[in-house]
Amino acid sequence: MIGDIIQRIRNKIARELRKGYRKGVPRQLQTTFEEQDSNWYEHKPLLAGPSTFQRDCSSAETASAVLSLLQQLTPDRFIEFNIQYCRTGLQRFGDRWNYADILTVLYGICKNIKVKSYMEIGVRRGRSLCIVAALHNDVKILGFDLWIPGYVGIENPGPAFVEEELKKVGYKGEVEFITGNSKYTVPKYFGDNPDAYFDLITVDGDHSARGAEIDLKNVIPRVKVGGFLVFDDISNPDHIYLKEVWERVIVGSGRFLTHSFDGLGYGVAFGIKKY
Repeated sequence: MIGDIIQRIRNKIARELRKGYRKGVPRQLQTTFEEQDSNWYEHKPLLAGPSTFQRDCSSAETASAVLSLLQQLTPDRFIEFNIQYCRTGLQRFGDRWNYADILTVLYGICKNIKVKSYMEIGVRRGRSLCIVAALHNDVKILGFDLWIPGYVGIENPGPAFVEEELKKVGYKGEVEFITGNSKYTVPKYFGDNPDAYFDLITVDGDHSARGAEIDLKNVIPRVKVGGFLVFDDISNPDHIYLKEVWERVIVGSGRFLTHSFDGLGYGVAFGIKKY
């Protein structure tokens, strides 16, 4: 009897917490379902989970499309490597090749939903932004970066360069870049813009465990219900702790349905927000 009462209390608390998290947060309309009179799945309003998107995030068709987009951008050592890697995989294994990285995951998501608002922490030379912009040329983009010169040994020219890269993929929308440490600039932006919510957010900035955790926690409230959160480098050998950060902060929160690709490359994870 006492155990049943405790469980009912716990359920009520959890239900109220879910309602509190969702209060005032807009939905991503394509990935959620709501019936006005009797929403049986009120506690879990998603219409599509990660399995709906997994194939398009890692298929040979997607890798080929990403390869074509990369060839439109200003080359650097990483782009050249990525082009050769994807080209070799496709040549050797054809349609059977299965590979995922941050670019293929963003492509797979954007291929299947209309992304009206996109936020990114860790812009660098704008490759990820260009993938999103190529599929949604009117998406509203918000990017945060420190623009560290010579980051990972590659020239890092800054916002004006990224804007030119976006033009190469046909982008015609509104873009805003904010310079500074995301631990401070992101909370300030949200404080100044309380109604800002996003269909898709990528976190690929500070790769320290604490920095990545802060970035993830800062953006969780601003992902739409049914919106997507992407996190890079979960199996990067130089940052082996990032997978644990993702699993603890995002998977462990219970607020997302998630999937991780960690077999090839440096790994990437994505989640769809339940509440």
